[in-house]
Amino acid sequence: MKPNIGISEKKLHLSIDLLSVVLADEVTLYTKTRKFHWNVCGESFMELHKLFENQYTLLEASIDEVAERISKLGGKTIGTMNEFGRLTSIKEHPDKYPTSKAMIKELLEDHETVIIELRKFIEKSTDKSNDLGTADFLTGLIVQHETIAWTLRRYII
Repeated sequence: MKPNIGISEKKLHLSIDLLSVVLADEVTLYTKTRKFHWNVCGESFMELHKLFENQYTLLEASIDEVAERISKLGGKTIGTMNEFGRLTSIKEHPDKYPTSKAMIKELLEDHETVIIELRKFIEKSTDKSNDLGTADFLTGLIVQHETIAWTLRRYII
């Protein structure tokens, strides 16, 4: 049964498409953060290992919330690495294992990329589809990514 929430089917599809990109970014960033968690080394190993674990745990919860939002709007949620790879704006670097400082810088850049994309998607959600629920949801994601970015930025002096 399709949702009857005052948004046309066409506009719901726009929101679902935007949320699918958000999901792809969240999954890609989650995977990258886990990779760095597994491979960090150096004098701040344990601190960064735990920091990255905390961050991927937050991302894991966001992934589920984004997927559920898509479902609430009547959409099907993508779920393969191929689909995520086609939609994500996060750059991956296979076979690369940066230093801990480079890991922090890369994750910071990725979170800032997500924040910029989310701002655009909020505007589209409100202006093009009048989907205030999705706009509000995405605002919450921005706050989480801004907090993570702020934390990472504090390591770069």
